[in-house]
Amino acid sequence: MRHAPHYAVPEVEEVRRMIAAHPWATLISHTSTGLVVSHYPVLLEGEPSPEHPEHPEHLVLLGHVGRPDEQLHELGRHEVVMVFYGPSGYVSPSWYDLPIGVPTWNFEVVHAYGVPQILSDAENLRELERLVDHFEDPLPNPFRMRATLANEAYAERIVRGTVGFRMRVTRFEAKNKMSQDKPAPVRERIVAALRASGPYHNPELADRVDSSRAGVGRVHEGTG
Repeated sequence: MRHAPHYAVPEVEEVRRMIAAHPWATLISHTSTGLVVSHYPVLLEGEPSPEHPEHPEHLVLLGHVGRPDEQLHELGRHEVVMVFYGPSGYVSPSWYDLPIGVPTWNFEVVHAYGVPQILSDAENLRELERLVDHFEDPLPNPFRMRATLANEAYAERIVRGTVGFRMRVTRFEAKNKMSQDKPAPVRERIVAALRASGPYHNPELADRVDSSRAGVGRVHEGTG
């Protein structure tokens, strides 16, 4: 990403929030045959250590790929990057009510680096079940993989078509660009415009602009 210290997010807990809120990840590998890109849901494992709450080693990602993606990515043989996108959208200078201005794009994003470790079939099935539970829990009648013996047997067959992985994040780069450089009245007008009906209606981005603190962020790449 472009070096922009005033938009950098160094806090591990903020990175955890960004990943948890938007778990659909882009997996990028530089393999022996070139670049490979895939997209999968990914969850965070556990909580950071009390002894080292801000150390990026305590960001651990759990996910899976469908076969043969594990071969295409050469999963486990080298470092990969997983990209997580938060809310983003166009910001018009017509909203600023200032004599000068240029358009921009607000966004938040995390680049998480590490070497995936392949899970056993049993571990993979447990993580797939956790993934399903994570997304089903908010529903009034959540689906469970082991709800019936027939479905449990079906899930155990299907899991063979996937490869699970655990990835300890050894370094990350995160950015939160939410008009922090603008005066408070301009930010308020941006929030109002994003919440209004129209072609750029984007209430999630409006909430992030509204909650982002001016001047947040410093350059940071965590290292393990």
